[in-house]
Amino acid sequence: MHTVAVLALDRVIPFDLSAPIDAFGWARLPDGREAYRVRVCSDQEEVNAGAYTIRAPYGLEALAEADTIILPGVEDPPDPLPPHVTEALRGAAAEGTRIASVCVGAYLFAATGLLDGLRATTHWIAAPDLAARYPKVTVDPNVLYVDNGQFLTSAGAAAALDMCLHMIRKDHGSAVAAHAARMSVMPLEREGGQAQFIVHDRPPVPSGAAFEPLLSWLEDNCDKNLTLDDIADRAGMSTRTLNRRFREQTGTTPLQWLHRARVRRAQYLLEATSSSVERIAGQCGFGSPTAFRERFRRVVGTSPQSYRRAFRQGV
Repeated sequence: MHTVAVLALDRVIPFDLSAPIDAFGWARLPDGREAYRVRVCSDQEEVNAGAYTIRAPYGLEALAEADTIILPGVEDPPDPLPPHVTEALRGAAAEGTRIASVCVGAYLFAATGLLDGLRATTHWIAAPDLAARYPKVTVDPNVLYVDNGQFLTSAGAAAALDMCLHMIRKDHGSAVAAHAARMSVMPLEREGGQAQFIVHDRPPVPSGAAFEPLLSWLEDNCDKNLTLDDIADRAGMSTRTLNRRFREQTGTTPLQWLHRARVRRAQYLLEATSSSVERIAGQCGFGSPTAFRERFRRVVGTSPQSYRRAFRQGV
């Protein structure tokens, strides 16, 4: 039987810990037998899990016996890891053990050096920090999980289920994975990546900055067919000066900011109204439904219709 060891370090995040336990625990072979043996292990007798304390039945020696190791996230991930934890994980990796991280468990994974030179993901809000801390790791904030073969990483906590279902399908085929997905009340595959869950707020601008009135005007008029010349006229400066000063204060260009404002409005309309995609395209200033769909997918990572199915209020 395939053994999965879930490593619970101090201040483990409860959902990150429980999601893979349940996902692998629900997997059944065609004859009804359990597909996985799941073991929770730790480097200490009692583990602080925030709202409660857990006692793991197994120690780090369980990592050497596992076929797959799962690294749940912890609050304030230590860097470096305790040497005995790093040694156990690197030793298991050297023996070919599959290792996967959940959400900010990618920090623990990266701290071992095992992700150096590889692509990885984590929760989108933590991705810039992970990339800064571990520059040898290529961090992709737009996907639900990354499979490098032996090493996998998942995005926010719910994406752990996507990753686990993916591993179950690789191990035992689609029928076993589909059953585990039904037990998890999850689709076997979700459309789009985690970009669809990112809240695309206005780029931050210091309070009282010169462009604050211009940004409010752009937000209010994003449904209009505005050109760079129109925006420059409103700002009372040349297009060249506008581009330079706008980037200094917002980190982007006027037209890129306008596109994001249009997508933000489209997200709201898709969530809160039953208007057609064609109508929303016009209400948000896109030249055509095709242009709207292309821009929306580029920013959000999924189609307008898929986004509506996932986030429509009251559905």
